[in-house]
Amino acid sequence: MTTADSNRRELAGFLRSRRERITPEEVGLPAGPRRRITGLRREEVAVLAGLSPTWYTYLEQGRDIHPSPEVLDSLARVLDLSEDERRYMHRLAHGRDTPPEPLKGELSAEELVKRLVKSSDDTPFPVYGANLYCDVIAWNRAAAEWYTDFSVLPVHERNMMRWMFSAEGKKRIDDWDDDAADIVARWRSMIAPWGGDNRLRQLVDDLKHDADFHRLWEGHDVRELRSRVRRFRHPRLGIQPVRLIVVQAAEFAPCLVAFHVPAQPGDDPTLGDLAAGHPVGDGFR
Repeated sequence: MTTADSNRRELAGFLRSRRERITPEEVGLPAGPRRRITGLRREEVAVLAGLSPTWYTYLEQGRDIHPSPEVLDSLARVLDLSEDERRYMHRLAHGRDTPPEPLKGELSAEELVKRLVKSSDDTPFPVYGANLYCDVIAWNRAAAEWYTDFSVLPVHERNMMRWMFSAEGKKRIDDWDDDAADIVARWRSMIAPWGGDNRLRQLVDDLKHDADFHRLWEGHDVRELRSRVRRFRHPRLGIQPVRLIVVQAAEFAPCLVAFHVPAQPGDDPTLGDLAAGHPVGDGFR
């Protein structure tokens, strides 16, 4: 399956999921006593968006048609998409800009990320780097304490998405349900341009063996990489809220670096305790 084929299929599923969550009353249509379907009908979406019902049906079937940006924005209005969802829909329909090629002699994306993370090893808050597949490729000492000591895991198990849906992840993250929904929605948005990647598809299929991941993935929710508060159950300090800031620069795309800082300015009364308790796991071997 090509990336274009995968994107068309994903766009079709995304449109269906958004259509099914809109009630007729929300768009000024009568529900009717005999209505049996969930959400809007395809022809109702088409009429509200000013489209041919047949053409819109083809779009939801994943056929090789090419909606204009104006058509997509019309659908976004009818389906009441968030800005993140609207951008995601455009990305699926029109692809992405090709990431810049590194100049000759420059570091690879992963090496650049590893150097950036290594420079943060003295901070008491977690910093880690991950690739497109959520493989954790670098982490500082604090990440080994707040998340898990990745150095003792086999390389193929050093994966943030797998960890999030593991028994340890579900125990370590407070408000896990909300956090898991957020990370799946972020990842779905991030990997959209690489829909034809066989390894990604296999990873998603493997993760779907977890009922929670399967439910969230089938929800088709998407979100951009914005900062958010994550609440940890710290092994020594109890519940600790921190702000998670994910950075993804063109120089090391599609890798990313996740920084954690105090949730609020001045909200680090346990800083000394944190600094005193680093484990010795090495994230740079």
